[in-house]
Amino acid sequence: DTEEAMEHSHIFPVFSPNGSTWSPGQHPSEVTQGCPLGPLPVIYYSVLLCLGLPANILTVVILSQLVLRRQKSSYNYLLALAAADILVLFLIVFVDFILEDFILATPLPPSLNSAVQVLEFSSIHTSIWITVPLTIDRYIAVCHPLRYHTVSYPARTRRVIFAVYIGCLLSAAPYYWWPELWHSLPGVGSGGGGEGSRRTVAQHVLVWAHCATVYLLPCTVFFSLNAVIVRKLRRRRSCFRLRGYSTGKTTAILLAITSIFAVLWAPRTLMILYHFYSPPPASQGAGRLLHMLTDLANMLALLNTGVNFFLYCFISKRFRGMAANVLRALVHCRKQPPPFYASHNFSITSSPWISPANSHCIKMLVYQYDKNGKPICISS
Repeated sequence: DTEEAMEHSHIFPVFSPNGSTWSPGQHPSEVTQGCPLGPLPVIYYSVLLCLGLPANILTVVILSQLVLRRQKSSYNYLLALAAADILVLFLIVFVDFILEDFILATPLPPSLNSAVQVLEFSSIHTSIWITVPLTIDRYIAVCHPLRYHTVSYPARTRRVIFAVYIGCLLSAAPYYWWPELWHSLPGVGSGGGGEGSRRTVAQHVLVWAHCATVYLLPCTVFFSLNAVIVRKLRRRRSCFRLRGYSTGKTTAILLAITSIFAVLWAPRTLMILYHFYSPPPASQGAGRLLHMLTDLANMLALLNTGVNFFLYCFISKRFRGMAANVLRALVHCRKQPPPFYASHNFSITSSPWISPANSHCIKMLVYQYDKNGKPICISS
């Protein structure tokens, strides 16, 4: 019982040949040999780390330049999203999977492991929930363009980002006890009597809270607001024929980010609930199939942290150009030109209904910012 209680667990579990998660004293080669996918998970996560981490760091560099050049709230949200993805890749892919399981081949001390696990849940929550205020920001820009700059501005955006990071850290605190609860799930651990019943209530609360936090609630916000945004875009497209009209690259990026998230995280959410409510596999073949599907679901979910850079490059010509400039300067070891600071510049609203060609006709939507990025006056 003591050995089972100390058995190492993961947010994204690695399964061993006997159908349980990886345990102390088990060599990593035994896991890869018994895994239905063989060494594929190790290769996959190594490639994801080697590509995703530099890509997100490059994204942070580019978006930092854009934030300095243009006082735009959406750039701050995308910058915070890239930073959260870096934390997910470092804590989960590198520390929890590659380093702990396949390099050190030994689990961390129980208290340290639980603390790291809280940080892992916090990074996952932040990576997902930082997109929620971005969605609200785009909704206001598209559906209420005249109010956009009085509601969304960089100073308030920074406070929202800080609140999301702190809130996600606090929401991850209950998952300090996730390993114990996970091992007492049906078909994994054992428990009896009244204590087992009490644990079952805690298990239901924790597992459903996890699924709601990382998938159900965010997707509800994404789908409802994105549906309104798309409907408004289609309606306005048929009513307005402004020269230089554009639907907005940031809005397109938002729709792509949320759609990819919904697709990549759906299998893992389903597998968590299936593991929780289904009886243990009746045969070894069924068990290996279940483990293979779980591994694939985990791989798809973590892929979400490494695709945003390539998504931005595909959608935004400006982002592609800046990425090429940063890489060119890095290769040739040249210093980039100093960025243009937009602390006192004038900015037309980022609503997609106002094109640069027509912006001179709409003086009422021109705002000036102070050094903190807060609008201080409106020209008439």
